[in-house]
Amino acid sequence: MPIVWSKNLAEKGKIAIWEISESDEELYSMLQLDENEQQHFQTLSKARQKQWLGSRVLLRTLLQTEQHIELTIDEHRKPFLNNFPFEIAISHANHLAAVLIYEGKKVGVDIEKISERILKIKNKFLSSEELNFISASNELEQLHVCWGAKESLFKLYGKGSLPFIDGIRIAAFEYGKTAEIAASINLPAYHANFNVQYLKYEDFMLTWVIA
Repeated sequence: MPIVWSKNLAEKGKIAIWEISESDEELYSMLQLDENEQQHFQTLSKARQKQWLGSRVLLRTLLQTEQHIELTIDEHRKPFLNNFPFEIAISHANHLAAVLIYEGKKVGVDIEKISERILKIKNKFLSSEELNFISASNELEQLHVCWGAKESLFKLYGKGSLPFIDGIRIAAFEYGKTAEIAASINLPAYHANFNVQYLKYEDFMLTWVIA
């Protein structure tokens, strides 16, 4: 399928979701992969192969190009474009892929299927202060916003070694009252405040940040 949701971000960026319904062969034919990319593709599981292909087809669609995309991954697993002037972030969950591109600013994105499994790990990524503002009426959605916000900020930071409880803080918010929440990264040598956007798409939660 083509893009199922997208949003223009000012004049320098775009975020979109792609529903991966094509076969691996169809997706593969839409890309221009070099030898290293082809070798990496073969190391992935079957499910990961489809997500990997889908996210890169979406990236090519957003860049609106037919030339080879020089995408490299650094030692912290952060992706970079070598031949386009955009910062990028990529995420996928089940049959959906999400890609964010923006010129001149750092970015992060996350998409997750909303599931009760998050209840088992909420104490592993939220502080006691953050847990206190989680509403019982929208617990699953609000927890996924918090998780996605921290994942997005982790990707934006891009240097690893960023603990979710002590290193990233989410300000109190009411789910559904706003599409934006305040958050911060707090490290001994780095502190910054951010506004994280979120959107519920079907039974998935999409979050993204630009800074």
